[in-house]
Parts: sequence; C-alpha cells; structure tokens
Amino acid sequence: MPVSESINQKLNEQITNELFASQSYLAMSCYFDTQGLIHMGRLFRAQADEERAHAMKILDYLLEVDGRVSLQSIDAPKHTFESVVEAAETALQQETQVTSQIHALVTLADSEKDYATRSFLQWFVDEQVEETATMSQLVQLARMAGPNLLHLDTYVSRLREGGAGSTAT
Repeated sequence: MPVSESINQKLNEQITNELFASQSYLAMSCYFDTQGLIHMGRLFRAQADEERAHAMKILDYLLEVDGRVSLQSIDAPKHTFESVVEAAETALQQETQVTSQIHALVTLADSEKDYATRSFLQWFVDEQVEETATMSQLVQLARMAGPNLLHLDTYVSRLREGGAGSTAT
C-alpha cells in the first residue's frame, strides 16, 4: 500500500534535509582540515557519509512502499566559520533541527495512522538521540579546549577509536 501524498511529500523533503546535512558536514570537515585538525575532519567526513546514508534509507523506503521519489536541489551549506566552537555549534543546531523534522514526520504518520511509516521512523528517532548527544558533547569539548585545539583533535581521535569511554563515533 503506497504512503499518502502528504507523507510522500514530507519524506521527499526529509531526503533533501538529510542530503543538506551531509553537504554541511562535508563543508565542516574541509574547514577542520584547513585548520590542521585532521581527526576532526575525519569525524565530520564520516558524519557526512552517515547523513547521506540516512537520505538513501528514506529513499529506499519510499521505493519499497510504492512512493514517488522527487529529488530536490540542495542549498549550499555554510563553509566558513570563525572558530571550531562555531562549527561545532552549527553541527549541534543542525542535529536539533533534524530532530524536529523527524518528530514532525512521526506526528504526521501517527495522525494518518500510517503504522508502517511510524515504525520505519522510529530508527531515526533513536538515531537523533545519539547524534544530538554526540554533537552536544563535541560543543562542550571544543569550548573546554579553548585555544588548545591540538588536544581536542587528539581527544577526538581517541573517541573515534573508542578509547575515551564515549559513545561518539
């Protein structure tokens, strides 16, 4: 059974949102690389890949339920930052916005009694808890690091290796 027109439209919008998030993380990755923060760059490049995977997951779901995929243009993301803290805060704001978008999709699926889409979206609800927590932690660490950005980069490297006792990936 195909999804409703309203859910189909909102899922297409979310594909665009996820692709924008991917591009935004890629721009942040490039910023970190130009600052000599290679581990931060790698973290954000991996995050860009993850956001693209989220878009593809929604796209595949739409195809599976006989929905129509309608890819839209993506705005250019912000690519310059005054500081590492600003870049991390931008990432956190982005995750907060995506969380709101996912919650709106859940509300719509609930209101239309579309239980299949509601079930599908639960993965995204859970994922956003992790993503927001990771970026919130990164903002806190960037603020604490102050001018000691090499310490932050080293710490992020350990986080990515799982050696700092964090869930950040």
